[in-house]
Amino acid sequence: MNNQDAMKQQAAEAALTYAEGGVIGVGTGSTVNHFIDALARIKGRIEGAVSSSEASTKRLEGHGIRVFDLNAVGELSLYVDGADEANHALQLIKGGGGALTREKIVAAASRQFVCIADQSKLVDVLGAFPLPVEVIPMARSHVARQLVKLGGTPVWREGVITDNGNLILDVQNLDLIDPVTLEQAINNIAGVVTVGIFALRPADLLILGTADGPKTLHPA
Repeated sequence: MNNQDAMKQQAAEAALTYAEGGVIGVGTGSTVNHFIDALARIKGRIEGAVSSSEASTKRLEGHGIRVFDLNAVGELSLYVDGADEANHALQLIKGGGGALTREKIVAAASRQFVCIADQSKLVDVLGAFPLPVEVIPMARSHVARQLVKLGGTPVWREGVITDNGNLILDVQNLDLIDPVTLEQAINNIAGVVTVGIFALRPADLLILGTADGPKTLHPA
């Protein structure tokens, strides 16, 4: 296991503290895979999980953890997920793995959002990581034109279809000094399903795996 992977595992293990009872939300990605594997050890403490992707569902079920439909369980006490970038306000960029829409839904339905990541994901200003935008297929070119008007350089993530049957545009060169305003502006473009800015509903806690062990950050 390399250093970065070890840091991801640290953060994932530290998040187990928050998994107590009921049904919890589980995100998607390499850091979350560590969390799912760790969750298997204490699965008797929870009723099951709501998953944000088909990949996470398969991994959860492979460990014998029951996966619920969000519509059947209502509000969740906890959501654990990773991030592609996080700032000190715990606003995030997510969607590198293509599951941003379901991740945003599960985050919105959860009382507490614990983000887990390695220390490289913490940045002062979001935007070095290309911003994912999930779009309805027929709207791809229209949305791309609108993103250009906002100053972005969108690139179609070819060969990728989301679990919802949609496409992803990865956008560089956007000004993310005000993530809340930009999240609202992009979500208002006709044909956008959602944008991978998590600022209207940021994380409540960020557990960072570091060379000195896991560190828990609260919003600045």
